[in-house]
Amino acid sequence: HQLVYYSVYAGWDRAARGPPPYWFPSPIDCKQTNLGRVMEENGPKLLGASYKDPISSFGLFHKFAVENQEVYWKIVLKELSIKFLQEPMSILDASDKSKKGGTWFPGAVLNIAECCLLPRPSQNRTDESTAIVWRDEGFDHYPVNRMSLKELRTLVMTVANALDTMFQKGDRIAIDMPMTCNAVIIYLAIILGGFVVVSIADSFAPQEIGTRMRVAKAKAIFTQDFIIRGGKKFPLYSCVMKGTSCKAIVIPATGDCLGVTLRDGDMSWKDFLSRAAGRSPMYSPVYQSADALINILFSSGTTGEPKAIPWTQLCPIRCGADTWANLDVRPKDISCLPTNLGWVMGPIQLFSCFLNGATLALYHGSPLGRGFCKFVQDAHVSALGSVPSLVKLWKAGNHTKGLDWTKIRVLATTGEASDIDDNLWLSSRTCYKPIVECCGGTELASSFIQGSLLQPQVFGAFSGASMSTGFVILDEQGNPYPDDVPCSGEVGLFPLYFGATDRLLNADHDKVYFDGMPVYRGRQLRRHGDIIQRTVGGYYIVQGRADDTMNLGGIKVEAPPFNVYNLLFAFHEPTKSMLLLPGQTSSVEIERVCNGADEGLLETAAISVKPSGGGPEQLAILAVPKDRSATYDANLLKGKFQRAIQRNLNPLFKVSYVKVVPEFPRTASNKLLRRVLRDQLKQELANRSKL
Repeated sequence: HQLVYYSVYAGWDRAARGPPPYWFPSPIDCKQTNLGRVMEENGPKLLGASYKDPISSFGLFHKFAVENQEVYWKIVLKELSIKFLQEPMSILDASDKSKKGGTWFPGAVLNIAECCLLPRPSQNRTDESTAIVWRDEGFDHYPVNRMSLKELRTLVMTVANALDTMFQKGDRIAIDMPMTCNAVIIYLAIILGGFVVVSIADSFAPQEIGTRMRVAKAKAIFTQDFIIRGGKKFPLYSCVMKGTSCKAIVIPATGDCLGVTLRDGDMSWKDFLSRAAGRSPMYSPVYQSADALINILFSSGTTGEPKAIPWTQLCPIRCGADTWANLDVRPKDISCLPTNLGWVMGPIQLFSCFLNGATLALYHGSPLGRGFCKFVQDAHVSALGSVPSLVKLWKAGNHTKGLDWTKIRVLATTGEASDIDDNLWLSSRTCYKPIVECCGGTELASSFIQGSLLQPQVFGAFSGASMSTGFVILDEQGNPYPDDVPCSGEVGLFPLYFGATDRLLNADHDKVYFDGMPVYRGRQLRRHGDIIQRTVGGYYIVQGRADDTMNLGGIKVEAPPFNVYNLLFAFHEPTKSMLLLPGQTSSVEIERVCNGADEGLLETAAISVKPSGGGPEQLAILAVPKDRSATYDANLLKGKFQRAIQRNLNPLFKVSYVKVVPEFPRTASNKLLRRVLRDQLKQELANRSKL
């Protein structure tokens, strides 16, 4: 049976799932959750006699939040650590219909990095509160390290002072390194100083680094000499050198001395920090409007040019609010998920902790083994995020044996399809705490569907839209299904979506997200691109992409037409290509690389297939030879494709299946029918499985 979490008692959804199991999860006091407490305080006033309690009135309160965004966000702002230099004139100005997403916080002036660094009495956060706990790989039997809020603020101001000696306000500065304490300090310092972060994942090949530096118009890049994983050193600075000629500021992975020789013009971390010497230890933040650019993240398009997605100061507020409402992260919580500032979950995790008064837990090493699992125990992590592939490795290696994870009170997962048995195992490690599923996008700075501690939870499914989010499911003609009808179709988001982008830096935002979408209740719906199913029990399941996007172990690989999706956990393990680094790339990019892997090939097609036994999708490459009569060894081609992809695109992709075919099915306009290829291959593999 699939386990369902109820919020007041451990119950079972008989109507949807059948008879009860023989054991029950830990109970949750719904009125003590963040959202439950706010509902108890405001529900009777906002909903009148209709309000009963946080569970039975959850649907009414959610509907109210969607229809009364100004009221909801005014309440949430009081819960988060947000300090305005100048208060907004209003929460939302939706009068200009040409601005499909409205104007949020008009007139507001703030610095969101400063909000992360200040004490806040309402959250019981003082200068002595622990801001970060961390441990270096290989020091698993040593106490965890701790950094107070005051220490963090001092280090951030030092870096911001050094930045001022080298760059002009508004300059774009990249970060390409693991998510360490130094990476977090640099990220906050860039924003505190009025500069813009350019997020680049530390797994990218030089060409991909260079492309993102060029698209973002970055002036410099922070990186490390090496990446340390599993006791091994993997080059990072050398990749950066090959990818860009911009100034690199290089941090040693271990110790105080660099393990590489710097090229002319580059700078060591020690020399960079010395530039702050003699300057005031205090730093005056650069205050900007709420819609000021603070971070550039990326999602690939069909041409291989990564789409530059701008995050404003609104995006962190959305991150913190979703985590506050759906994951119930509170002051004094210790939150951990293995991720990277090059992917969207890095900034989401950072802001979700600091704006909620929680402690950020960082493991400087591989999250795949027992070392990370022991860190979760020793750091007393109370909120743990993961991806299903990672959970599968923990389970297979029995890495939690003998460890105490009972301090964890909430779990989160995203990035790929969850395995129910693995989720059950994970929950059992924590005395059956709830697992909240999350699904969203970089361009949304949030999840549009999630689980909630105030709703029944089912492994591998979502319980509903995130707070203040509205959506409909569209049929093939673009008409919305009724809200209470089981169905399946493309999701259309309500356009008044706090934190969502209103522009792209190198693409037409309206064309990507709005063109061709129907009008609903007087406003054009926003495209996200996911196909979702609403079940008989009222749960939601993501079935894939409307544009045939592949999801390879958490990596979104997009096919035409382009749509953006990425709310993913990321972790880095160069020695294990089976564990894919979540992010974005394009199927066209994969095909371009594979086309050049063998001179005898005419063309290739990259598609994904699901294993017959379930689990994450796997990458399949179909190839058409120039000489149709030639004989090709599929295994030989598989090796060539694998090496070419690792060398030129992403070293963590894994090719699972290769097939040589005489030609590809196409439309009259010569468009490749990927869905037909996928269906044919799916049927072939199913027949093999039966045999």
